[in-house]
Amino acid sequence: MNQPLRLGVLTPSSNTALEPLTSAIVQSLPGASAHFSRFRVTEIALDAQALGQFDDSKILAAAELLADAKVDAIGWSGTSSGWLGFDRDRQLVERIRERTGIPATTAVLALNELLALKDIRRIALVTPYTADVQQRIVDNYRTLGIEVVAERHLGIRVNHDFGLVEPGTVRTLMDEVAEARPQAIATYCTNLRAAQLAEDFERERGIPLLDTVSTTVWGLLRAAGASPAAITGWGGLFRWA
Repeated sequence: MNQPLRLGVLTPSSNTALEPLTSAIVQSLPGASAHFSRFRVTEIALDAQALGQFDDSKILAAAELLADAKVDAIGWSGTSSGWLGFDRDRQLVERIRERTGIPATTAVLALNELLALKDIRRIALVTPYTADVQQRIVDNYRTLGIEVVAERHLGIRVNHDFGLVEPGTVRTLMDEVAEARPQAIATYCTNLRAAQLAEDFERERGIPLLDTVSTTVWGLLRAAGASPAAITGWGGLFRWA
């Protein structure tokens, strides 16, 4: 009997997209399952109240609940370090490991690892965020030597409303930024219904789609010592190693 693979996922409380998408991706792996723990996140902005939602103590409390399920890895399926700074996620995964003894990753750290694996230096960015949040993300990628050659954002602040954006709208934005010929496109929000667009988009455009729900799963599998290559139908990133 094969040992079950349990993946623990930290989830913004108002998110409605990442749980069904994550479960759909993971179900293609026999014996694997995804398990979720929420903490309160209701808006994305740069004011003190919104930034305070990502206090590590709240995230660590949610991670400890996942540890009770004896998951094999824990992943923060959120993109907050895109505007808070990538060191925030590096510190978070270390604290999760210290607190729970379980390996950890995040959507953004996994995305950045994928970019490094393929030496990708020119990306396009599609998000639902406001202009100031988007600019902070662009600036942070510049510090890594990665240029955002095209971007689209929807100017939405309420996290729940990100999940109401139609996949067709996301696909239109992806097609628009594809005209800049980036090496990859990132759909950078785990409450966008975008991961399922990868196969068709990549076949038609020839540009990899790095969706942050998918990058979380990729990172979780690597952290748990499993191969992402067994996942098919969700884009080429799962064959990157």
